[in-house]
Amino acid sequence: MRRPPTTQAFVLDELRRSIVSGELAPGQPIRQDTIAAGMGVSRVPLREALKTLEAEGQVVYQPHRGYSVAELSLADLLEVYRMRELLEAEAARVASERLTDADLTRITDAGQDVEKAAEDGDLVAMIAANRRFHFALLEPAGMPRLLRVVRTLWDATDAYRAVYYNSGTNRERVRREHEAIISAAENRRADELIRLLAEHRDHAVEALRSTIGEQD
Repeated sequence: MRRPPTTQAFVLDELRRSIVSGELAPGQPIRQDTIAAGMGVSRVPLREALKTLEAEGQVVYQPHRGYSVAELSLADLLEVYRMRELLEAEAARVASERLTDADLTRITDAGQDVEKAAEDGDLVAMIAANRRFHFALLEPAGMPRLLRVVRTLWDATDAYRAVYYNSGTNRERVRREHEAIISAAENRRADELIRLLAEHRDHAVEALRSTIGEQD
C-alpha cells in the first residue's frame, strides 16, 4: 500500500486502522510515545492526527490523563445515523438522476471489493470498500459541501462498522442489500434507492443495539 503524501496523513490513516481493527480498543489510553516510536514519527504529526480524531469523536482528551479511544455509544450512533439519513437521502435523490455508466461501474466494482473482503474476513478492507461503494453512489450528486459533512459522520462511526461486520450473518446481509441498492441505482429509481439505503442503515443500528447496549 502506498504511503500517504504527508506524515500527518500517514499517522491519521494508521490510527484509524488501529481503531477499526480493534488494535486500539474502546476506552484504551493512547500512549503517544509508544505509538510515535512504533510508526517512526515524531509526536508533532501524532498530536495533529489525534486532534482530528477528537473532532470526529473517535478519541477523547482528558486533562492530566491524555487521549483515549472513545467508548462505543448507542446514543452517539443514533444521532450520527439520523444525520446521515437526512443528508444522504438528498444526495441519493439528486445522484440517481445523474448517474453515468462510469459511475455505475465504480459502484459495482466497489460492491465486488466488499464481497471479496467479506469472504476473506478482512474487516479493515471491507470497511474501506464499503465506504467507496456508498460514496460512489452519492458523489454524482455534485454536492461537495454536503458530502464533506457526510464524510465526517462516516469517520466517526468506523469502529461501529467493525463490530457489525464481525458477524458472518451481518456480512451476508450487507452483500444482499448492496445487490438491491445497485439494482435500484442502475434503474434510476430514486425513491427505492433512498428506501433501501435507509433499511441498510436501520439494520446495522438494530444489530448494534444489543452489542453496544442502551446508554443512560
